Amino acid sequence: MWIVPLWLARKKRSSLNSRAGNRYHACMTNSNRLGAFLIFVAITLTASAQQPAGGARQITQLPAGTAGANQAGEPPAEVSPNYTLGANDQILIRAPEAEEINERPFRIDTDGFLTLPLIGRIRAAGLSIHQLEADVTNRLREYFVKPEVFISVTQFRAAPVFFEGMFLRPGIYTLQGRRTLVEMLALVGGLQPGASRRIKIRRHLEYGPIPLPSAIEDPERKISTAEISMASLRENVNPAEDIVLEAYDVVTVERAELIYIAGEVTKPGTVELGEREFVTVTQALTMVGGFTRDAKRSDVRVLRPVLNTTRRAEIPINLTGIYDGKVNDFPLLPNDVLYVPHSSMRTAATVFGTVALASLSPLIYVALTH
Repeated sequence: MWIVPLWLARKKRSSLNSRAGNRYHACMTNSNRLGAFLIFVAITLTASAQQPAGGARQITQLPAGTAGANQAGEPPAEVSPNYTLGANDQILIRAPEAEEINERPFRIDTDGFLTLPLIGRIRAAGLSIHQLEADVTNRLREYFVKPEVFISVTQFRAAPVFFEGMFLRPGIYTLQGRRTLVEMLALVGGLQPGASRRIKIRRHLEYGPIPLPSAIEDPERKISTAEISMASLRENVNPAEDIVLEAYDVVTVERAELIYIAGEVTKPGTVELGEREFVTVTQALTMVGGFTRDAKRSDVRVLRPVLNTTRRAEIPINLTGIYDGKVNDFPLLPNDVLYVPHSSMRTAATVFGTVALASLSPLIYVALTH
């Protein structure tokens, strides 16, 4: 099947690695050159099959928002060659010349060392993937002429945290050491326009409760939850709310909370709460331009959602008392509807006045011309 001049076989022989070359020399005898040549071809094809396709490295890059290994132990899509290795990371070494370590997983022990056949115990924690590749390659030169080493991370020591909702780059991120909420918010790019300025955090109780006075524990669901204001994180030098995140924390931000203004106002629509806990009725009315002339000011009311239902409770608002300073201004909460009804009496008066004026116009004209 193979018809290749003997001189070509001799030329290719010099380019083989040391192991393949030794096998070739063992088989090359004067009595059976053809059989040795067939062995040479088989070795060449085997060595080629062990190389990455097209000579490409199988090392990839971890994008923002990608976790390490998932809970099923599957490797991430990509890992940066500059990723700093640490204790309990698991790596896969590809070294075609060294069968003892080729295509085998190894875990970095708690002291930060790897124990490898041929090489022995070497430090890996604190090195990048590139640096460890160079170290292993250098050590393999004692046994092979031109060893090639490719390393990828298959499982990470770092546990994931989840950023969901209106973040600029929501996703799953790994905790590399001690990371606070503010540090991770910078990593995800902050909030999108229109996002709420209140962040919610949910934590599994096995990692301890959230260390904030406002945190709520749910023993049945085995979680701790807390809500944190962006204003507090931004304005304070060392805010207590800048907590250290734990494994599997879920950080959520929703759309900005709104107040709905309907009825006889100049600009019906919504008012965004932003970082405020509430806005008052008078503040909301000012934001939408005040009343129309047909507004029934004595019958202004708030429609407030009833928890866990689709109903709304109706709350009458004493605007006269508020403006007179006798009643406290009423706070509007998220999803409240401030409704200003239409005044039918004012409409009737307006219609009557228009008709009366129209009927009196000829009489006025006659009076003025005589």
